[in-house]
Amino acid sequence: MKIAVLDDYLGLSQQVADWRPLANRAEISVIDRPLPTVSAAAEALAEFDIICTLRERTPFPAELIRALPKLRYLCVTGKRYDTVDIAAAAEQQITVSNTPVTGAGSGAVVELTWGLILALARNIAVEDRLMREGGWQHFAGMTLRGKTLGVLGLGALGSGVARIGAAFGMETIAWSPNLTSDRAVAAGVGLVSKTELFEKSDVLSLHLALAPSTAGIVGAGDLALMKPSAYLVNTARAVLLDEGALITALRERRIAGAGLDVFSIEPLPADHEIRQLPNVVLTPHLGYFTHEMLASYYRDAIENIGAFLDGRPIRVVSGNA
Repeated sequence: MKIAVLDDYLGLSQQVADWRPLANRAEISVIDRPLPTVSAAAEALAEFDIICTLRERTPFPAELIRALPKLRYLCVTGKRYDTVDIAAAAEQQITVSNTPVTGAGSGAVVELTWGLILALARNIAVEDRLMREGGWQHFAGMTLRGKTLGVLGLGALGSGVARIGAAFGMETIAWSPNLTSDRAVAAGVGLVSKTELFEKSDVLSLHLALAPSTAGIVGAGDLALMKPSAYLVNTARAVLLDEGALITALRERRIAGAGLDVFSIEPLPADHEIRQLPNVVLTPHLGYFTHEMLASYYRDAIENIGAFLDGRPIRVVSGNA
């Protein structure tokens, strides 16, 4: 059996977890480059029986799944598997499992969100760059205490971001399509309308899960409601918002800035316009990317693959358990 460990750009999969239980049973190959097209992925993965993803870096649409006749098992690291065509996998008799994250790694996205918020509020990234060029003090920052934090999506991550906002002395408000007043009260935030969320927030952080109903939920009209002094942060999914509309709002200074960890094309092309905007803080999809979180993913993946090789697959989301 041949196992491919995908999109491990830094080779960390083999450092943070012990793959020896599988090494005696299968041939393990680490792929350290992006596979940006279906044809590139089909060519690179044609000989593998088992594939282990790193989150959603390589999607598995029906076209790719049908181009991999040897594939029998797909282990998706992370809880969500919306980038895999589950129906196509079932048609090909491919078992799909996921790896729910627990433990120390699960706070990573919340922490990065606040890193971006602080970098925006105090101009940390640009001041660091200008100091290295010999400069000294170019901007006055924004004090977060007393400001309004808006949270779009009050699940586990949104609630975690809200708790830290309270520690900073911010007033926190939230909205999502299914958010109830009871859930808002339990999280210690004020429930507002979508319009109020965009109008009142000094910092607006996106934490909705991706679904057909949430794709494109933030459009040009929503961004137009924001204060010129407000910041938007997205560590969730790029397709939650209209990226073109956001770029226009940033370029025309209709909002003060944005902190972005997710993009419509990843890796982000070197010539992408968003790289040239001075009022953004950019990170290369680092939300979950810590040693602790990767260790959790890969330990579960090794357990999943071992169970599949034993004929008793676990954490199955599609196929035979």
